[in-house]
Amino acid sequence: MSSVRNPELLAPAGNLEKLKMAIRYGADAVYIAGEQFGLRKAAGNFSFSEMAEGVEFAHKYGAKVYVAANIIAHNEDLSKLEDYLVNVEKAGIDAIIFADPAIYMDAKKVIPNMPLHASTQMSTTNWQTVDFWKQNGIERVVLARELSLNEIIEINRNVDIEIECFVHGAMCVAYSGRCLLSNYMASRDANRGGCAQSCRWNYKVNSKHNGKWETNEDGYYLMNSRDLCMIEYIPELIKAGITSFKIEGRMKSIHYVATVTNVYRQAIDEYINNPSGYKVNPNWIKEIQKASHRPLSTGFYFNKPTHNDQMYRPGTKLRKYDFVGIILEYDQDTQMATIEQRNHFKIGDEIEIIGPQGVFFIQVIEQIYNNEGELIDVAPHPLEKLRILMKQPVMPYYLMRKENN
Repeated sequence: MSSVRNPELLAPAGNLEKLKMAIRYGADAVYIAGEQFGLRKAAGNFSFSEMAEGVEFAHKYGAKVYVAANIIAHNEDLSKLEDYLVNVEKAGIDAIIFADPAIYMDAKKVIPNMPLHASTQMSTTNWQTVDFWKQNGIERVVLARELSLNEIIEINRNVDIEIECFVHGAMCVAYSGRCLLSNYMASRDANRGGCAQSCRWNYKVNSKHNGKWETNEDGYYLMNSRDLCMIEYIPELIKAGITSFKIEGRMKSIHYVATVTNVYRQAIDEYINNPSGYKVNPNWIKEIQKASHRPLSTGFYFNKPTHNDQMYRPGTKLRKYDFVGIILEYDQDTQMATIEQRNHFKIGDEIEIIGPQGVFFIQVIEQIYNNEGELIDVAPHPLEKLRILMKQPVMPYYLMRKENN
């Protein structure tokens, strides 16, 4: 057996369906938020009963669930905090991610046995701060995204504590996400869960030429950072001593969560099982690029980002594939799969089928049957239950997608 330490793969889960999909596709842990105190109000988020159901499902598969209570709290936020924390513990959550000392202190008071993780919103960038949190009973520190790989190595050299780092997903132009732009532009406080993503907007820029002011009418995406992608550097991340590899994206689609989690699962397992013979599989890169994304970069890991890491144009995400359905059942005798439709498809479309552990094949849709058993040419409505003929056996929760033209 290899002596290399197996890192945790931590995936985002904006709702219960995404939580279950992330775990099915290889996540060791997921992070979620409740209906209060989280930084993503627009995500589905979890009631306490949904938290309990998610925890039960995760623990059945040997996975963990962490709750992000990582707002920067104001006075009016505090009155309901203690009750909230107690209910989170009752739901069976494995750890709470915090960014505000008030939440830390209340958690220590009312749920003293709950593991606590210091959020990336804490902007932790040096080993002495990490050591401070260790001395104050914190189990894990989520480091600032602005650290280089060498800085992370130095932190691990000086402090024996769990370290979590982002390895994939959207980057924020503001330092560790501490942004005031949304509040100024849209009166929505990014530090209390209301980010309007003002940094992603198109801005017109005035510039002076030959003594005259000119405006670029098409505008620029001046602060629209590229997405982080470290899939090609799994050995370097593991050797740096990172405990948990975090994928960003609680507001991303099921297809995104499943695809990205699946790829990182394969890469981590490949290296752990065979470090001396490890090679980056080109198919991993292709798979990553099939999930909705912006142009990719390595963030701060190797160099400080330059203007080349900001997208002046275009400002939209790249989405070359549409998620069209989830396999619910498969009949081996008839080779027919029951699916839940999520997007448009029709007879003659070429689709890709993906599943956990790198399952992948391509086929053309030849037959579609509706609930009444009638042969139809076009999948009618999202969430419709349909049956289609499959060229290979499939399993429940495999996903279907097609290239968008």
